[in-house]
Parts: sequence; C-alpha cells; structure tokens
Amino acid sequence: MENIYIVMLVVLFALAITDLVVGVSNDAVNFLNSAIGSKAISLRTIMIVASLGVAVGAIFSSGLMEVARKGIFMPSEFYFDEIMIIFMAVMITDVLLLDFFNSLGLPTSTTVSIVFELLGAAVSIAVIKLYTQEQDLSLIVNYINTSKATEIVLGILLSVVVAFSIGAFVQYISRLIFTFQYEKKLKYVGAIFGGVSLTSITYFIFIKGMKSISFLPADFKLYVYDNTWVIISISLVVWSLISQLLMSVFKTNILKAIILIGTFALALAFAGNDLVNFIGVPIAAYQSFDLWQTAYQSTGVLPSEFPMNALAGSVETPEFLLIMAGGVMVLTLWLSSKARAVVDTGVNLSRQGDGAERFEPNTLSRVLVRYSVVMSNAITTILPSSVTNKIESKFEKPNSALADRRVDAPAFDTVRASVNLVVASILISIGTNLKLPLSTTYVTFMVAMGTSLADRAWDRESAVYRVAGVVNVVGGWFITAGVAFLAAAIFAAIIWYGGMIALAILVIVAAGLIVRSAILHSKKIKEEKNKKRFNRHDIITINEITIETSQNISSVIQGINKRYSKTVDHLGYHDLGKLRKDSKKLNDLEDEVDELKDNVFYFIKSLEDNSVEASKFYILFLDTLQDMVQSIGHITRSSYKHVNNNHKNLKFNQIRDLKSIDREMQVLFDEIIETFDNHSFSKIDQILNDKQTLLDKVSGLIQKQIERIRTSETSPKNTKLYFGLLLETKDLVTSTMSLLQLFKEYYEDAKREF
Repeated sequence: MENIYIVMLVVLFALAITDLVVGVSNDAVNFLNSAIGSKAISLRTIMIVASLGVAVGAIFSSGLMEVARKGIFMPSEFYFDEIMIIFMAVMITDVLLLDFFNSLGLPTSTTVSIVFELLGAAVSIAVIKLYTQEQDLSLIVNYINTSKATEIVLGILLSVVVAFSIGAFVQYISRLIFTFQYEKKLKYVGAIFGGVSLTSITYFIFIKGMKSISFLPADFKLYVYDNTWVIISISLVVWSLISQLLMSVFKTNILKAIILIGTFALALAFAGNDLVNFIGVPIAAYQSFDLWQTAYQSTGVLPSEFPMNALAGSVETPEFLLIMAGGVMVLTLWLSSKARAVVDTGVNLSRQGDGAERFEPNTLSRVLVRYSVVMSNAITTILPSSVTNKIESKFEKPNSALADRRVDAPAFDTVRASVNLVVASILISIGTNLKLPLSTTYVTFMVAMGTSLADRAWDRESAVYRVAGVVNVVGGWFITAGVAFLAAAIFAAIIWYGGMIALAILVIVAAGLIVRSAILHSKKIKEEKNKKRFNRHDIITINEITIETSQNISSVIQGINKRYSKTVDHLGYHDLGKLRKDSKKLNDLEDEVDELKDNVFYFIKSLEDNSVEASKFYILFLDTLQDMVQSIGHITRSSYKHVNNNHKNLKFNQIRDLKSIDREMQVLFDEIIETFDNHSFSKIDQILNDKQTLLDKVSGLIQKQIERIRTSETSPKNTKLYFGLLLETKDLVTSTMSLLQLFKEYYEDAKREF
C-alpha cells in the first residue's frame, strides 16, 4: 500500500519538473518583456540578471506554499487517499493546460490555473463523497475554504483593473515629466526618479520579502520592521546619490540601470510569488504522505481513514526543494523556445509604432476604439487649447525617432520599460507579502497595456488590432479558469473510479501530448526560421531585394506546387477529409503573402535612397503573388466544396487529364524553384519560352470538355468544377509567367545599375 503512494509522489514530482518548464516558458514574459522590448541591454545580460532574480526569488516562496495545502479547500474534510487524488488531478491538468497556451504563444496565468484546478478537483471529490454517502450536496461549502478562495479570486480579478490603471497613471505622469526627448530631462530629474524607483524596489522586494525567509534571525527582522521608515529614508537618499553618481561620473543612463535592477526585482518577485504554482502541490503531497506515514507506523491507520487535519497547520518547506526548483526555472529560462514566443506576443501588443499585427480586429475591439475616440475628442473639446497644446508638446516624438527606418528598432523606450518594471514588481510584491498569490501574468501584462495606452502607442492605425489582442488574451484567461476547473474535476473523478489503472493511462496520455506538442512546436520554429529572409538591421540594398524576392518566390511556388498536386490527388479519390486539410493548409500560404503585403510599408521605408525605384517592382511582385495564391485557393476550395456537397466524382478521363497537367506543372515549378534557389536567373528566358506549350494543353482540355458536354457529359456540377479547375490553372500559369517576366526585367535593370 505504501509503495502505491511512493509511486504517486514520484509521478507528482516528475510532473512538477515538467510544470516548472512549461510554467516558466509561459511566465517569462512577466519579467523579460520590458527589457527585451526596450533593447536597452543586451539579451545575454538580460538573461543573466533574470536568472539571478529567479534563483534568489525561489528562496522567498515558502510563505505562499500554504495556498496549495489549505488556501482553496478544507484539508480536515478529506482523507489522505482523497487528497492524493486531488493533487494528481491538479498536476496533470496544469501541465497540459500551460503547455497548450505556450504552444499558442499566449501568456496565461499560472496562478489562476492552479487555483481553479485545486477548486475543481476538490469540488469533484467532495461531490462524489456526498453522493456516495447520500448527504445533501449543499454541505459542499464545508469542504471548500470559501472565504480564502473568494479572497484569492477577487484579488486576481482586482489586480487586472488596478495594474492597468496604475500603469497608465504612472506612465502618463512620467511622460509629462520626461517627454520623448528624455535625455535632456534626465540631467535634472534622473537622480530623483532613480532614487524613488530603486527605493520602492528595495522596500517591497527586500524589506517586505524578509518575512518569507526562514533562516534570517528573528531579532534582525524585528529591527528592520521597527525602523522601516528610517531605512526607507536612508534608501531614498543613498539611491538618489548613487543614481547621480552613475550619471555624472560613470556617464551611465540611469534608466538602463533601473531596467537592469527592475528585471532582477521582477524575476525575483515572479519566483517568490509563482513558485507555489509549480511545486506547491507536490510539496503538499509529500508533506501529506509524511504525516500519514508517521501515523501509519504508530497506529496502522489506513489512507482512507486518516484525516488531513494536520495539513492545515504551519509546515516548513524544505529549502533544498526550493533551491532545486529555482535551478530548473533558470535552465528553462535559457533553453525554452516557447518562452520567446510568449514574450514576442507581449512586446508586439505594447510596441510604440506600427508593424505587423498578430491579431485580427473583432466587434468588441472596434466598439471600444470607436467610443474611446469619441470620448477623447470630447475631453479635448472641453480642455482649454493652451492646456491641450502643452500636453501635446510632451508627447511629440523627436525627428530621429520618426526617421528611424530600422525594422529592428526598439518596441518602446527606456522610460516606459522602467515604469513597467517598477510598477509591476511593486504590485506583485504587495500581493506576495499579503499572502495573496496574485497573477504575475495579469499584473505585468496589464501594467504593460496600461503604459502603452498612456504613452499613445495605440494610435488610430493600430488601436483596433492591439485592443483585439488584449481582448483575446484576457478572454483566454477566463477560458483558463473554466477549463482548469472542469478538467481537474473530470480527471479527479476518473482517478477516483478508475484507480491506479486510470491514473497510469492519464499520465501516459499527458506525457504523449507533451511530447507531441514539443515536436509540433519544434517544427513550427523551423518553419518560422525558414520564413525569415534576412535580418534588416539597417537599410535594404538592391542585392538584398534580389535575395528577398528570390526566396519569397521560391517559398510561395513550393507551397502552390504542393497544394496543387495534393488537391488533384485527393479530388481523384474523392477524399473529403484530406481535401478539408488541404483547404486549411492553404491558409498558411495566404498568410505568408498577406504578411509580405502588411510589411510593404516598412520594406519601402527601409530601402536605400538609390533603390527607391525598386518599390514599384516590389508592389507589382506582391500583386502577382497574390493572384497566384488566389488561383490555387479557388482550385482547392472549389474541389473541397464539390466533394463536401456529395456531388458526383469526376470521370476517370477528367482526373487523368488533370494529373497530366499536374505532372507538367510540377516540372515547371521545380525548374522555377531551382532557378531562384540557385540564383541562376539566366534560365528564366528558357522557362518563359516553354510556357505556351502548357497553356495550349490546358486550352485543349477545355475544348475536349466542351465536346464531352455535347456527347456524353451528364453532370452540370462536374462541368462547373472541371471548367473552374482548368481556367484557374490557366490563370495560375499566366500569373507565374508574368512574375518571371517582372523579375527578369527588374534583375536586368539592377545589373545595369551595378
């Protein structure tokens, strides 16, 4: 019997390591977002500082571990075997849920997930107990720590509003003080700003956080608490002097120093607040096992008869477990590619200026932006023009920022990055010291969104997309809560009724899904790398345009070639499922061309002065690519629609003719791909000379179908589909040749310029 629970503990700690990996991958956005977005410090330095913060913060976590033991449910109402089922269901759910959000590249809340998983699993077991004992289900309130759970949930929800509001307010005031030409202002107010920022971090992170460090002497803690205001005053003076010294003597940008220290502080606050989300449950399980084993050795009490009253008391968390967990978190921070995907989402939504938007507008985002514009106009009308002009002058960007043509320019400046870090770390530390596991994701994300709004990063060009992104992310948070509750409740019920066999199956399925997710993500990363043409660190030259367009042509034609062959094959077999997949995969091809079109403004903006004539070529090139993708889109979707509507199969002769066209198309496309991959552009003339043969063959098939209609064809739907496929094939070939002709003319002109 004892061995069963030892195995469960081993599985729980294995899941905890996995949870640490997927959890840190998701929560890295919390402390990396500002530093990476501002590009004030090198990525290597950012990672080193964040790693130190995470490692130190792990020591601060022990005070919050009680949330997993007694923060959500009443341990005295459950027996040991029931507690273990709850913990197993929670960990399986948490690993799967966080990994799913990581794969989407969306930040979600590890705090919300663990809270609602504990709630869902506890409710499930409580309902089962009441049902089997034929008791009133209203007694379920005795099993749940409703007051604490309500306090946690309200604290999490309130943090969203508070973080957004305070972030927006502090950033607005900071921008009025510094403006976008902050270098001049730093000489006068930089030392004060640095002193206040660093003192705030010192107070909330170090002084308030000391209560969670068990190995510090009690007398030392008491001395600090009794002299708090003295220490704050001294810190303000010391940090202000240090800030002035850094600026005057060492010529250091104090904002960069704040970002560096703020990144450390926020990483520390993250580890201190969120470590419970990853290892709190396994530690609680280990402590439960230890309590039962002690009782079993002395009294022989069975797991199903041992109440967990002792779990509600104060139990010290082993320091070595916290240190080990911190080590896993640091390694994940350096090695996880999913962490970067989540960070990119946060940076993209808060960046200053335009760019490729990830999220599509929705009705809610349009309504919010529309009424915000109306409200803004109303306020502007009410305020005196002198006040309005004064405020507007504070938000004017310097000419150098407007003229910055680099695609890799910082997403926002160091003023906003500093505010993000300082405000978020303070709010999270307050929650930690009040023993409230606030969602660090909610806090940091909403602070970043609030500062973005106050900084006018969401202008009329981008607001509808940014708001849509925020709505999607926040909506995902609510989905997290619901899914976490339901999944944990279902898993707990399955383990209850299925026993060890059900548990083994769930663990195997979870492991399989995690491995599958890792493989798919790795494949996706490789595809993304292949899409990246080159790093535009500066101005784009004619040679780079040639490389860029060559790779684009090769990539798109590879996609078209694959889609055409697959569609013809699957249409021949009347395979609805594969045609549906073909139709969905077509979206990737369309997205690739849409992304190129979205970036045309920035591409042209980045051209060197003597390459501006290439702008026309690039626009026509994108238009032709669009025509080609539309043709293959019509071919794929019309084939899927035909089969989905259960129309008759195409005749054998029709499929055979389409396959013959497909073979010749493959030869043509393979030649084009080879030409552009190897930059052997002299072959373009030969390809253009051979185009008429293929067009004549398509025209001949059209004529053959006309003759079939007059003699043997009996299906109007088949005729419509077949004609559509042939005509779109003809358009596809024509567009392809137009693209080659366009590129040939551009390349010859470019060679003459060299």
